[in-house]
Amino acid sequence: MSNNNGFVLWFTGLSGSGKSTLSRMLEPELRKRGCKVEILDGDEVRENLSKGLGFSKEDRDTNIRRIGYVAKLLARNGVVAMTAAISPYAEVRNQVRAMCNKFVEVYVECSIEELTRRDVKGLYAKALAGEIKNFTGISDPYEAPENPEIKVNSETQSPEESLAVILDYLESNGLIPAAAPAAQA
Repeated sequence: MSNNNGFVLWFTGLSGSGKSTLSRMLEPELRKRGCKVEILDGDEVRENLSKGLGFSKEDRDTNIRRIGYVAKLLARNGVVAMTAAISPYAEVRNQVRAMCNKFVEVYVECSIEELTRRDVKGLYAKALAGEIKNFTGISDPYEAPENPEIKVNSETQSPEESLAVILDYLESNGLIPAAAPAAQA
């Protein structure tokens, strides 16, 4: 990366909206441009750094603060730290934003109807039937960001279209170098 400055790219959105998919698609694009990249996936962090935490608001906030802290450490060492965690509460997302030098919030929007339709595990159907308690977006709140730097919609955009929106923002704001021109055959 030309300026060797890391930053935090914070994906937020409901379960199944496409946060992990987009971060995994973005990773090789950033590496091609010389960026050091780490993805902090919500499920992996919960397993490795937050084992024993439940899904109460307090435990969720603790988990998000831990992800934010690790992301901050990575970013200050020149890494693009991407997070893919639901992070349902605006207050704790704003706390993480405040602790990070460069923070870019990416809201991956998708309706409950579409998430329920594409949910292979049937979690939304179970939550809607009251079989799963504290399910974000159903029986637990999800506070959508009011002013995210980037907003994509996985219901109306293909993953490739969403990826292009994200790359365009990062390039136009000088966070990543522009893509090298394609070689002529």
